[in-house]
Amino acid sequence: MASSLAVFHPAAGHLPCPRRPQNPAYPRSPPFLLPHPPASGPPRRSRTFAAEFAIGGGGGGNGRRRGAGVDVAAIAGALRDAKTADDVESLVKDFLGGDEERLPLKVYTTVIRGLGKEKRLDATFAVVEYLKRREGSSVNQFVYNCLLGAVKSCGEFGRIGDVLTDMEAQGVSPSIVTFNTLMSIYVEQGKIDDVFRVYHDIDARGLVPTAATYSTVMSAYKSAGDAYAALKFFVKLRERYKNGELTGNPADWEPEFVKYEKLAVRVCHIAMRRSLAGGNNPATAALKVLLAMDEAGVRPDRSYYERLVWACMGEEHYTIAKELYQRIRECDGGISLSVCNHLIWLMGKAKKWWAALEIYEDLLEKGPQPNNLSYELIMSHFNILLNAAKRRGIWRWGVRLLDKMQEKGLKPGSREWNSVLLACSRAAETSAAVNIFKRMIDEGLKPDVVSYGALLSALEKGKLYDEALRVWKHMLKVGIDPNLHAYTILVSIYIGKGNHDMVDTVLRDMLYAKIEPTVVTFNAIISACARNKKGGAAFEWFHRMKMQNIEPDEITYQVLIEALVQDGKPKLAYEMYIRACNQGLKLSAKSYDTVIDACQAYGSLIDLTNLGLRPTTEVDPLR
Repeated sequence: MASSLAVFHPAAGHLPCPRRPQNPAYPRSPPFLLPHPPASGPPRRSRTFAAEFAIGGGGGGNGRRRGAGVDVAAIAGALRDAKTADDVESLVKDFLGGDEERLPLKVYTTVIRGLGKEKRLDATFAVVEYLKRREGSSVNQFVYNCLLGAVKSCGEFGRIGDVLTDMEAQGVSPSIVTFNTLMSIYVEQGKIDDVFRVYHDIDARGLVPTAATYSTVMSAYKSAGDAYAALKFFVKLRERYKNGELTGNPADWEPEFVKYEKLAVRVCHIAMRRSLAGGNNPATAALKVLLAMDEAGVRPDRSYYERLVWACMGEEHYTIAKELYQRIRECDGGISLSVCNHLIWLMGKAKKWWAALEIYEDLLEKGPQPNNLSYELIMSHFNILLNAAKRRGIWRWGVRLLDKMQEKGLKPGSREWNSVLLACSRAAETSAAVNIFKRMIDEGLKPDVVSYGALLSALEKGKLYDEALRVWKHMLKVGIDPNLHAYTILVSIYIGKGNHDMVDTVLRDMLYAKIEPTVVTFNAIISACARNKKGGAAFEWFHRMKMQNIEPDEITYQVLIEALVQDGKPKLAYEMYIRACNQGLKLSAKSYDTVIDACQAYGSLIDLTNLGLRPTTEVDPLR
């Protein structure tokens, strides 16, 4: 040969043995099954092993030839423990009919393949050595290709170099099957560069690639995860097919290109999953692969997109998930409900609430019909939005969300209506709270203590004290027991009305109901005094709070300072600020500025340096 074949196999380690695919260029000979198993023979073997060697007709007995058939299974069983060519020669004598008789070469190649599957590699080399010294050496390309396949099946890749060297010594030129086998071995070893080196040498040797050659190259791209190279190779191969440059019957290539396209799709799938699993900007990387597939004219089916949707788990996958959803809808109109539910969950995780709602609307309009999980997911998203509206007091947004839910067939419960009621209360929107409360009743829902508490708070902030007391009486009448929050609002109502005696009554009722007043209760009383410009009363309630061993917090001091300044007591407000700082409380910058401005306005003789540095907190925690 022109050059040594050993250059195609650098030193390699052992790897797990993969299942060896049948090479289409050298199809296996059809078996001729024996009518009966032999009466005696080698130890019992697996069914797969026996099927591999059941070739030839009418064998039986001791494994000798009978008519035109040969019991190859018996021969292989006898050669399983052969180590040398002499062992093979002595063992095959029992299968020969006469001194001049020789077993066909086809028998030995079948034995080599089967022994390789049984992991009897030494026996396969012994058989080849025996064939080499037979009169009129019988070794050819097919024998060595079978031997390479056996090495691959055993996973002992370190002996490939011996096979290639022996081929050269025997003057046997490698065939395309030899190169295909080498390439598949390098794929199993992960030596992708060696795969392409062997592939490029095929043209240099004037060999014609087969379908197995191209499949092996695509498998190499799959192992490398190189989607762009796989698509480029597929497009180039498809152009050669269209131009009639591929050898063979065009009808035979059509099913092969179906396989190639599936391999290309698989490579892209692996690349996209790797992009989604990590790396910077995974959504962009996955989208680039999708666009490359479009340019290559590779259009996967719906199941491919759905599998990728399940790989989208992070907030940053929102963009690619939305694109995949659109492509699924464009395929055939069908989509799995579980995929839609996963997308609704993902959109919520990415804070794309309206995108989740769009998917839910598609379920209602295009199908499949949403199930309980779909309903719970979309309701949870609405509750997140309603809670945000409640915290920020954006009551109009809450009302629109309720309207949207009813428009889409969702039925808001007490939890959702209460969120909007609390948003109205926080924004001091009394009329809006009353309207929402009425709508809630019209929807057939029974208001609970949270509903009444929110309505009472809105009425108290609107200074509609008499209406608030009527609501209180109605709440008791329908059998709803007030909680701490409701009692706290009630004392604020009586403070607003100037009825301080009723405040003591409410506090006694709380104790009778086994509800202990907390700092929140006294903060509400002091806040009500401040809103009604009753600084003296606020200071009195502050002392009563201390007498009941309830420690004031930042809100207590901030509201009290504001009430004292309104009442013209800047020095006392100054002392309260110093006391709060000595207790380790951190008041807002608003309280600091209030004390400074009041002392300067009233000309109080105080040491402002005792106040320390101005706090950086600008927002009043009372809000």
